[in-house]
Amino acid sequence: MTPLLNFIFSFTSALLLHELGHLAAARLCGVPVTALSLGWGPRLYGRTFSNVECQLRLLPIGAFVQMDMGSFKTRTVDKQLLVLSAGIAVNLVLAFVAWGSLFGVLNLGLAIGNTLPLYQQDGWKSAIVVCRKLLGRSSPLAEWTITVIGGVMALALVIRALVAVA
Repeated sequence: MTPLLNFIFSFTSALLLHELGHLAAARLCGVPVTALSLGWGPRLYGRTFSNVECQLRLLPIGAFVQMDMGSFKTRTVDKQLLVLSAGIAVNLVLAFVAWGSLFGVLNLGLAIGNTLPLYQQDGWKSAIVVCRKLLGRSSPLAEWTITVIGGVMALALVIRALVAVA
């Protein structure tokens, strides 16, 4: 397999397996899932399996699971965190199983990247869930603070990594 095809197949597989982790955890916690999508942007193809529309989208740079957020928010905090962390857990397991391969490196990168409290990443979503639980309600100020601090932390890590390489 050529290096480019290996990268595309490994990256796509890592993304899809990450989202399947979220899907399995959501089902385990009784959260309805309406869609599983590989890619972003306009939908190119879709087929329904077990009441979940599986979609292929135009831009192959991500993936997502679409859940019933009303139902998700009624679950206990531990169940919400289980659903949010399941994708990271799958990537960590796959990183160690495939240690030393491109697939392992990509899974480790996805796990680390999703742990950071960057906007819309699993770590950020988990921080918002915990914040809402601690405050007993949503707080735009607290949630913006989490978002800004998460972005600053991620930027600091990137700069630190670039300085270490130079």
